[in-house]
Amino acid sequence: MPSRDATTHWEGGLQDGTGQVSLDSSNAGQFSVSFPTRAEDPNGQTSPEELIAAAHSSCLAMNLSGVLGGEGLTANAIDVSAEVTLSPAKGGGFEISGIAITLRADVDGLDEAKFRELAETAEKTCPVSKALAGTTITLDAALGS
Repeated sequence: MPSRDATTHWEGGLQDGTGQVSLDSSNAGQFSVSFPTRAEDPNGQTSPEELIAAAHSSCLAMNLSGVLGGEGLTANAIDVSAEVTLSPAKGGGFEISGIAITLRADVDGLDEAKFRELAETAEKTCPVSKALAGTTITLDAALGS
């Protein structure tokens, strides 16, 4: 499997500096970042937490599709949102204190209990979930929209 890479160029201090994150592997774009927009109103800029949320939601959607496929099922639709929370850390600095996942899917031939079981399996086996195992991840999974 290939590796993927991104780079960030930063200029200035924490409070007055700015950076540009480049998605190098895909060349999908460059995105502005700054600490004030990370900790307050995003004002059109992204943040490490938003990028983690994007990675987590897309990985989990793919992984659930694979888990369903292992059961001979194909989803009509899978919608995953991830809310990543940045909080002050004990001892100083900041930490990602939690990730709240909301997962909704439309899958024919599956009851709610079995769907939740498969969704939990997908979350536990998702490569991004595994990488983020040091934080609290909650999962709200249900059939429907």
